[in-house]
Amino acid sequence: MNEEGIMKHFFILGAALAGLSVVAGAFGAHALKSKLTPELLTIFETAARYQMYHALGLIMVAVVNEGSILTTIAGWMFLGGIIIFSGSLYILSLTGIRWLGAITPIGGLAFIIGWVCLAIGFRA
Repeated sequence: MNEEGIMKHFFILGAALAGLSVVAGAFGAHALKSKLTPELLTIFETAARYQMYHALGLIMVAVVNEGSILTTIAGWMFLGGIIIFSGSLYILSLTGIRWLGAITPIGGLAFIIGWVCLAIGFRA
């Protein structure tokens, strides 16, 4: 797939993931409020919030496409970070499986790498 195709997919995925984060936030606020402990509900809300931030970051990657490999890496890092960071927190909050918290920082690191790559790639 060429660079333009990848950016189009990043934009579509970013928009879809942003929409899903709104759905998750509403689900957490309404359907889960009485079912989860306050601690687990906070974890779920954190997953939705970071999903939204990085879905918007993914859209930004597509919009500011500078043709740099670093901006493409930023997009992949945001996507991977959403899957690992937010995904592990959603599963942890819904199942109570605590060991999933051990992989969450990997997603956080992907987010950080993505922002650094976006900044350097845009500057290059």
